[in-house]
Amino acid sequence: MSMRPRNASEVSLSKERMYELIRQPLVTEKSTLGSEHGQVTFIVPLDATKPEIKVAIEGLFDKKVKAVNTLRVKGKTKRFRGRPGRRSDYKKAVVTFVDGEMPDIMMGV
Repeated sequence: MSMRPRNASEVSLSKERMYELIRQPLVTEKSTLGSEHGQVTFIVPLDATKPEIKVAIEGLFDKKVKAVNTLRVKGKTKRFRGRPGRRSDYKKAVVTFVDGEMPDIMMGV
């Protein structure tokens, strides 16, 4: 059994790991609706944990995070030049910020 940290106060990350964890914001119709509720959606690695994501967001954006919800998205099977291929699996993190703490993710870090 691995000894992963149970909460964000037990996690310490380097700046490189923070940038590795938060790959890119996900801008879709559904994720844009979440911005009304103080939420931003990011694509993160499959091995990222909620406490790590929380520390990375707070370290990169200097904003307080209320909650982190994650979900794994299975890659679709598609055809490429007539041959079947498969898109990669990825993980989404829906980050909810404390009221009034929303970062402007389109400006970059």
